[in-house]
Amino acid sequence: MKKRKPDDRRDNAQKIQKNIDMTKHNIEIAEEMIASTDNTKTKKDLKEKDERRGDAIHAFKKELRDESTDQKNGYN
Repeated sequence: MKKRKPDDRRDNAQKIQKNIDMTKHNIEIAEEMIASTDNTKTKKDLKEKDERRGDAIHAFKKELRDESTDQKNGYN
C-alpha cells in the first residue's frame, strides 16, 4: 500500500495567485480575440467563457483569503 504524501500547504497561496493571474491573462486574450473577429458565434462563446472565468477568479480570491487566514493561524 502506498504512503500518502503529507499535506504541504506552504505554497498554496502562491499557486492560487498564479491561477488568478493566468485566468486574468486568458480573459485579456479572449477580449482581444472578440475585438478582432466578426464571427458572432465565436464572440458569444468567448464572452460566455469569460463570464465563467470571472466566476473562477472570485472563487480563487475567496480561496486565497481562506488560505492566508489558515497560514496566519498556523494551519500550513
